[in-house]
Amino acid sequence: MFKKILIANRGEIACRVIKTARRMGIATVAVYSDADANALHVAMADEAVHIGPAPSSQSYIVIDRIIEAIRKTGADAVHPGYGFLSENAAFAAALESEGVGFIGPPVGAIEAMGDKITSKKIAADAGVSTVPGHMDLIEDADEAVRIASAIGYPVMIKASAGGGGKGMRIAWNDTEAREGFQSSRNEAKSSFGDDRIFIEKFVDQPRHIEIQVLGDQHGNTLYLGERECSIQRRNQKVIEEAPSPFLDEATRKAMGEQAVALAKAVGYFSAGTVEFIVDGDRNFYFLEMNTRLQVEHPVTELVTGIDLVEQMIRIAAGDPLSFGQNDIRRDGWAIESRLYAEDPYRNFLPSIGRLSRYRPPVEGRQDSGAIIRNDTGVFEGGEISIHYDPMIAKLCSWADDRTTAIDAMGEALDAFELEGIGHNLPFLSAVMGQERFRAGTLTTAYIVEEFPDGFSGVQPDEAAATKLAAVAALINQIVQQRAGEISGAIGNHRRVVGQDWIVTLAGREQAVKIEPGADAAFVIFPRGDRVAVASGWVPGQSLSTFRVDDEAMAVKVNLIGSVIRLRWRGMDVSARVRSPRIAELGRLMPLKLPPDTSKMMLCPMPGVITFIAVKAGDAVQAGQTLAIVEAMKMENVLKAEKQGVVKNVAASAGQSLAVDGLIMEFE
Repeated sequence: MFKKILIANRGEIACRVIKTARRMGIATVAVYSDADANALHVAMADEAVHIGPAPSSQSYIVIDRIIEAIRKTGADAVHPGYGFLSENAAFAAALESEGVGFIGPPVGAIEAMGDKITSKKIAADAGVSTVPGHMDLIEDADEAVRIASAIGYPVMIKASAGGGGKGMRIAWNDTEAREGFQSSRNEAKSSFGDDRIFIEKFVDQPRHIEIQVLGDQHGNTLYLGERECSIQRRNQKVIEEAPSPFLDEATRKAMGEQAVALAKAVGYFSAGTVEFIVDGDRNFYFLEMNTRLQVEHPVTELVTGIDLVEQMIRIAAGDPLSFGQNDIRRDGWAIESRLYAEDPYRNFLPSIGRLSRYRPPVEGRQDSGAIIRNDTGVFEGGEISIHYDPMIAKLCSWADDRTTAIDAMGEALDAFELEGIGHNLPFLSAVMGQERFRAGTLTTAYIVEEFPDGFSGVQPDEAAATKLAAVAALINQIVQQRAGEISGAIGNHRRVVGQDWIVTLAGREQAVKIEPGADAAFVIFPRGDRVAVASGWVPGQSLSTFRVDDEAMAVKVNLIGSVIRLRWRGMDVSARVRSPRIAELGRLMPLKLPPDTSKMMLCPMPGVITFIAVKAGDAVQAGQTLAIVEAMKMENVLKAEKQGVVKNVAASAGQSLAVDGLIMEFE
């Protein structure tokens, strides 16, 4: 067995590998860039080696720097995690020449499966069902348009060396094919150093389902079931689960056997994933094989009880698998929510900044019997950088059945405190509460179909508004009583807290009466509803459990002047609780209007302007490309929303802008 493993990665996956290596009694080495000097994975490892500047092209994907760190520390094996060098055949070959173990598949398998064009040809020869498409290289945008037209729209334009949603575009017409080809090529070159592109038919109403395979160096290969990965934005997964709510046993077996056949065809060993697109009739088509550990591997671990990182280490050390296909058992249901530093209110654009508050929910078995797991690589006070993937954490729940696992996830998201940056936690909470998701009616277009105008938060229905109004009334009562105790301590007259209040929440104003009780207060609403509400909340506490009648609600609370901000289940509401007289006067106050930015193009995210397509005085048409912003290696094309004339251009190519930075103005 290996004595010391170097993890050629960063963030949560580096921390994940360190945990298993530590349990196995194996020493670990972290590598880090300038931006990661204080990162969690550096603190967790037994040793750490600096490998260069912040950009990954100058640090994490520079093979020579990793080799130098190996020599310096005497590591006898390397785990590549995912991304970076994990599917780089040259890196695996370099380790082999150094006599260092690669905790991953053989070089030949990486080469064969790492090229999407080659992999589809091998898959077809192995009897694996594949999507129709053009598997030869495409030279330019004109050729891309001709091929896309011949295949028939819609088509998927993909980077041959791609992954993680980078270098992928869906085109529905010639214009989108031309633009998508160029953007995919640019992203592929930036992310992978390989700008080869191919095109295949886009399967309408698809589900993205993948099979986890595991093979040793003794010819044993098996599959561990599937993961449903259909909830995606910009072709990158957001929520995954195991098993899929869609597959039947016959389809599951067929997909698993084809995945194993492909793995055997390329002499594969280690953990790997074969991805399929599945249509509404359960026809499935091979997409690609990821020759590495997947981001969503925890859900497979939770339902099978198999530590995939441990298996990868043992396989790389030459151990045979200690179990066979008939030993694999699926127990219960697991869901993973990827918590990203991205703003769902701005079309999921990346966000950067410091984590002023980071308090994940408690891990382990809950009172309900569910299990919560949180794989992360950040900490409170740490910084989310523009240089790397915006993932903050992978929050997982497990339970005996899917409904209970969803409920447990909803409760865990409620209890997850995260401040300082834009993040997708409200969106994840919203999805958990949607009937369509709970019913398992999923496609890769789920987000577009359910939020066609973008995500704008969850608006409370009448029942939820009543609960939150009761919570706001109790919070106000506690604040008022505390103020009365303070004033009573410094004067001769004790302040009397009234029972009649006006609660304004979600655009609705209600006169309520609050009656203190021994164990709970009672909030009486105009229609006669009498709601019992209790909590141990004290001023300054940002998260507290409120018991509203018989329901326990973990609510995030912020007091901003006279406003009580409440966040729960994807809802983000501002409540005011005022005396009848103050509320009456408040109605006379003028509303402050936001500034008019209708004639400005503002940067939608922190990023670098890579291209400005117009100049002052140019007339532009709706849909015309005006600028391109790159953030976290993703190209974002900014287009004109309507016809107009450019008044002035404030930004230039190569300039870094903060969110809402001015790019140009229109007349």
